[in-house]
Amino acid sequence: MKSIILIAPPSAGKGTISNILSEEYSIPHISTSALLVSAIEAGDEQGNYIKKQMNLGNLVSDDIIISLVENRIMQDDCSNGYILDGFPRNLKQAKSYDDFIIKNNRNLGIVVLLDIDREQAKKRILGRVSCSNCGAVYNIYSKDTRPRIVGICDKCGSTLSRREDDKEDIFDNRFDTYLKDTKPVLEHYEKKGILYKIDSSQELSKVIEQVERIIKEKND
Repeated sequence: MKSIILIAPPSAGKGTISNILSEEYSIPHISTSALLVSAIEAGDEQGNYIKKQMNLGNLVSDDIIISLVENRIMQDDCSNGYILDGFPRNLKQAKSYDDFIIKNNRNLGIVVLLDIDREQAKKRILGRVSCSNCGAVYNIYSKDTRPRIVGICDKCGSTLSRREDDKEDIFDNRFDTYLKDTKPVLEHYEKKGILYKIDSSQELSKVIEQVERIIKEKND
């Protein structure tokens, strides 16, 4: 099974799709966010440093991110492939990952871009509401995922609310950063002939179907 790198702008569904593929193919979903949380929970020197930087609103250095990802990939459960979510975010990380792959005699796998235009992504973000009681997530602008009663969770009847960071200015900053950092990464993988683009504004089932078609073609 070839490994999969999922690259996507904010609100393209990368985490959801990663979880679905992880379960479908029984391979680990490696999220940089989860790796950072685990590092902090370890409570060692590196974890405390990461916590301090994140509390200050600083980005964690590329070297730390690269180290966390490489250590995770070397675990036994990754021997049959894995899904990378949130890595590589920039060209330095991509080139370091290339070197790591060559050094450890592994296959670079495939890179899937879950593409979505800015306005569609913004609509997903600004329409998102969630339940603090059961964790269910809805979108008031989507007929498929809006709650049956405005402001009330379908599952448990609790009040729905927006996340503090689901604001237009925060979204615009995140999207601009994504475009700036990710363009060189996409060009890097396109030159290698392993980049595949999917329109993630479609229904989730159609997106999954197209990703699985690519996986099947490249693993036959």
